[in-house]
Amino acid sequence: MTDANRLRRPLLFVMGPLYVVAGVLHFVVPELYVQIVPPMLPAPLALVYLSGIAEIAVGVGVLLPRTRRYAAWATAAVLLAVFPANVYMATHGVVVEGLPGGGDPSEVVRWGRLPLQGVLILWALWYTRPRPEQRRE
Repeated sequence: MTDANRLRRPLLFVMGPLYVVAGVLHFVVPELYVQIVPPMLPAPLALVYLSGIAEIAVGVGVLLPRTRRYAAWATAAVLLAVFPANVYMATHGVVVEGLPGGGDPSEVVRWGRLPLQGVLILWALWYTRPRPEQRRE
C-alpha cells in the first residue's frame, strides 16, 4: 500500500466535514456568497442556497460507503459548477463585504482559488475509484 493510499481513508474524514461546513455557511452568511455570483447568472441567492444544499449533500455522501462514489462524482460536478464564481472573483477583483479580517482578499488568494479547485476536483475523483485492495487484478 502506498503512502497516498494510507491517507485515503483519513482524508475522507477531512473532506466530508469540510463540505458540510462550507455548505452550512451558505445559509449562515449567504450575503458573502451572493457577492461572488457572476452577474450574468440569475437569482444569486437561490444559487447560493442550492450550492449550499449540494455541498452538504456531497459532504455527507462521501462519508457513507454506499454513496461515496456517487457523492465523489457529484463533488467534482459541484466544484465545476461553482468555478465561474471563483473566476469572476479573480478577474473582477471582487471585494467581499462582511468577510472576517476585511473584505478584500488579496490577489494571490483570489487567483490561488482557481488551481485549488483543480486539486479539490482531483481529491474528489480519488474516491470515485475502488480502494486498491478492492480492485480485481
